[in-house]
Amino acid sequence: MSAHWVSNILQVITGLGLLNVWLVRARSTTAYRGGAAKSLQDEFAVYGLPGWTFYLVGGLKIVCGALLIAGIWYPGLVRVPAAVVTLLMVGALAMHAKVKDPATKFLPALSVLLMCVAILLLN
Repeated sequence: MSAHWVSNILQVITGLGLLNVWLVRARSTTAYRGGAAKSLQDEFAVYGLPGWTFYLVGGLKIVCGALLIAGIWYPGLVRVPAAVVTLLMVGALAMHAKVKDPATKFLPALSVLLMCVAILLLN
C-alpha cells in the first residue's frame, strides 16, 4: 500500500472522528471525558479553561476534520489542518495531565495525535 493511500485512510479516520466527536457526540457522556465531565463543554470547564475556548477549539476541529477529508481530493489542504490538530492534541494531553486523569482517558487524544503526525510525515 502506498504512502498516499495510508495518508488518505488516516485522513478519513481522523476527519470523521473529529466531526463525530464535535457534531454528533458533543453532549454525550463517554469514558474519555476529562475529570467527571458529562459533555465536551463540561470538559473545558473541568480543565479550568474560559468558555470561549470551547467554541474556538470546536470550530478549529470541525474545520480541520472537514479539510482532512477534502484533502483526499485536494492534497494541498492536508498539512495545515494536520498540524493544527497535532497542536490541539498536545494541548488535550496536557489538559488530561493537568486534572490527573487516568491513562485510559489519554487514549483518544494520543491516537489522533499519532495519526496526524503520520499524516504530516506522509505528506
